[in-house]
Amino acid sequence: MNDHIIRGMAADNQVRFFAASTKNIVETARSIHNTSPVATAALGRLLTAGALMGAACKNDSDLLTLQIQCSGPIGGLTVTADAQANVKGYVNNPDVILHANDKGKLDVAKALDLGVLSVIKDIGLKEPYIGQTQLVSGEIAEDLTYYFATSEQIPTSVALGVLMEKNNTVKQAGGFIIQLMPYASEDLIDVLEKRLSEITSITSMLDGGMTPMDIISRIFDGYDIRTTDTIPTRWYCNCSKDRYYKAVLSLGKKEIASMLAENKPIEVNCQFCNTSYTFSTDELQQMLLSQG
Repeated sequence: MNDHIIRGMAADNQVRFFAASTKNIVETARSIHNTSPVATAALGRLLTAGALMGAACKNDSDLLTLQIQCSGPIGGLTVTADAQANVKGYVNNPDVILHANDKGKLDVAKALDLGVLSVIKDIGLKEPYIGQTQLVSGEIAEDLTYYFATSEQIPTSVALGVLMEKNNTVKQAGGFIIQLMPYASEDLIDVLEKRLSEITSITSMLDGGMTPMDIISRIFDGYDIRTTDTIPTRWYCNCSKDRYYKAVLSLGKKEIASMLAENKPIEVNCQFCNTSYTFSTDELQQMLLSQG
């Protein structure tokens, strides 16, 4: 099945949920950036989180950026998403190689180590909203759970996972975000805490053939579930030569003249999708002339 997100409410509207399958998105990112397995796992988790949080945006024009700045060898990650659950992202060091952790899993926590998670929401106001928290574990899902609790004061459970094939392509990827409404009962909270603690791995469930809907149905077994919609999610980069033309133009007359003095074309590369755009000396000359 193609990548998608289900969203809805459960347990008499005491909980809202978002659950996703994102294998194609993560494999696209791996292919574009040629990421090592641990970098694929880290970026894949953050891309999945971006898609889920994008789907939670209130307005169609909202934009979201998740950024991790860290001291570990991966150097940092950046993911952006929109309200249609289109996502893109990159890691600072895609080649990082680490031994598996003591559970035999890809050691994302060690790749990140200490750092800061920033959630930047552009919701049409003069300044974007920025929430920041320290990384509590480097596992990303736990860090986002902590972010929701401290920055947005919303009790939240986040699960994110990426499972690799032996040839280092992506076998499974997905996740969920479950959030309690302020009026959620203590009995429900107790039940959910127990059930969520029993989930060993989101990817093992996906690999066992479960869909995001199956996973939500298992978590809320015995409670009513109302799925409001199912939306496609995908890797999408909105870069274009025109956007980069404007970016080069914004550098100003002095900088463009300096480029032109070298009398050779310049190449600009998109960090998100690795697409390169070349501007000829004639195009640089046009930019200079347009500066007056």
